[in-house]
Amino acid sequence: MGTDQADIVVGIDLGTTNSLIAYVDGDTPKVLADTDGNLLVPSVVSFAEGKLLTGIDAKEHWVERAESTVYSIKRFMGRDSNEVGEDREYLPFAFEEDENRLIHIQLGSKTYTPPELSAMILRELKQRAEKHFGRPVNKAVITVPAYFNDTQRQATKDAGKIAGWDVLRIVNEPTAAALAYGLDRKEKQTVAVYDLGGGTFDISILKLSEGIFRVLATGGDTHLGGDDFDRQLMKYFAEKISAAGVSGPMDDPRAIQLLRQEAERVKIALSANSTANFLLTLPGKPEISGTISRDEFEEMIRPIAQRTAGPCKQALADAKLTPEDIDAVVLVGGSTRMPLIRELTERIFGQKPYTDLNPDEVVALGAAVQADILGGSRRDTLLLDVIPLSLGIETMGGVFSRLIHRNTTIPTSAQEMFTTFVDGQTSVDFHVLQGERELAADNRTLARFKLTGIPPLPAGIPRIAVQLMIDADGILQVKAQETRSKVEQSIEIRPSSGLTKDEVERMIDDSFDHAEEDFLARQTAEAITEAKSIIHAVEKSLRKNEDLISEAKRAMIASSMERLKKTMTDKDHGAIRDAIDHLDKVTHDVAEKILNRALHEAIKDTSVTGNQSAIE
Repeated sequence: MGTDQADIVVGIDLGTTNSLIAYVDGDTPKVLADTDGNLLVPSVVSFAEGKLLTGIDAKEHWVERAESTVYSIKRFMGRDSNEVGEDREYLPFAFEEDENRLIHIQLGSKTYTPPELSAMILRELKQRAEKHFGRPVNKAVITVPAYFNDTQRQATKDAGKIAGWDVLRIVNEPTAAALAYGLDRKEKQTVAVYDLGGGTFDISILKLSEGIFRVLATGGDTHLGGDDFDRQLMKYFAEKISAAGVSGPMDDPRAIQLLRQEAERVKIALSANSTANFLLTLPGKPEISGTISRDEFEEMIRPIAQRTAGPCKQALADAKLTPEDIDAVVLVGGSTRMPLIRELTERIFGQKPYTDLNPDEVVALGAAVQADILGGSRRDTLLLDVIPLSLGIETMGGVFSRLIHRNTTIPTSAQEMFTTFVDGQTSVDFHVLQGERELAADNRTLARFKLTGIPPLPAGIPRIAVQLMIDADGILQVKAQETRSKVEQSIEIRPSSGLTKDEVERMIDDSFDHAEEDFLARQTAEAITEAKSIIHAVEKSLRKNEDLISEAKRAMIASSMERLKKTMTDKDHGAIRDAIDHLDKVTHDVAEKILNRALHEAIKDTSVTGNQSAIE
């Protein structure tokens, strides 16, 4: 896709730990970096310095502002307070709940829902894209775990809308990864995509053939990932602390965050090394240090890792395949760098997994390919996805009647006829569910609605057609019609634990209301980051080239740097820019002299620099 005046469509991987945005340049998908070359945007939001921060800026505050810094919010998308489980114990920020048990998190003077917090990350990605292309970018494909239910998909779409995105498609993460993997492969292949990220696990079986990517089966666990491995290390560290006679590390939000930070560092170190040292420095407590081996770590996380085997075997069974039928196993997600995970996938599928793709970037790259397809630039590729869980309604006796079975290719629809059970009945209540259990009570409620105005006929006479329709995003619409009278009721499922349409519109309005102050805050943050970088570079150059700079010149530079530091404290982005320009002018001749010296040293036999006297 080019960057002319045609609509730009980008792909977004909205991750538990990090998020990325990508586009297709020509025929090549590329991840967009910020001005410092960072590809990953930490999926973190923090209220610090009197304002909301996102990404790298927010993560800098997740220890000293632990109670006001939110991360892993993807694990709470579309989930109510009864579903967050033991996460509460290991997270430093507090949850509230409303009358619908929807989670709210306090940041500053306001509370925010998971879609609102995710929207802040998506807004940062939008700003990155617009800065890169130099014009508005509004259209996007956003990925979700394949095993996200309808509620979670809708919550993700709401987050995109709040952030100002026109979300063209919700795509399953493993399917996106397969798009990136199969882009340059023309031969027929059956591929298993094993996706273990920070908070979710997915397995998808796909058939790739002449540009057609067909999902055969999918499975997973939306509450299983790297966070759970971190948690096991946190428990281990807490035991070490207690054994040393230090009390209550899990009662202090800062201590929780320090343990989490060290757990993540040690986990990453043990992917490359057989042992790792740890150092626990809690506020006001003595330091505790030690060494942990990879064997010890793998022993404590093995039961969690092995939970991925069940969905893999079920997905193979649903696809009517055996491990021998799989041509390649593609690994996705940062957690798949762990040797234990690679050993486990090799045992399940009987072959070494394919590891040439960067597991952090592959989903975003695939999302960009799908964006390119929807943008009309790529016509040689077709994506056929499936729904992860069966959909149906509750019938007499509390039974779950499936209308659309899991792993059905989408978009799709299904219809079934029902009738009344009481003479003269003029209305029917419908309970729409998603899941695989036989009883309605054991599955997840998506919505309840009522069909009214049915003619009062004897029981069994009215004919009520119930139709379930799923769009390409995997989002559901339901229609019920009494066929004799043509009385009809239809709804787009807005799940009870999600946001209402009015709430989404209010949040969009809020984003417009605060757009100017948000823009100014971002300008200031970017200016401060640039100023810090420049000050560090100047100080380093002064130390390295003392003999080139006179005392008078050194004093001028010091004065200019002090001016810049003061403007950073005042947080006036215009003043910061002016101070940066001033420092640049003051150091311009110094920079030239340093460059001349570097050239002189590189070309020993040629005098490039002339007189090397100090600059006045």
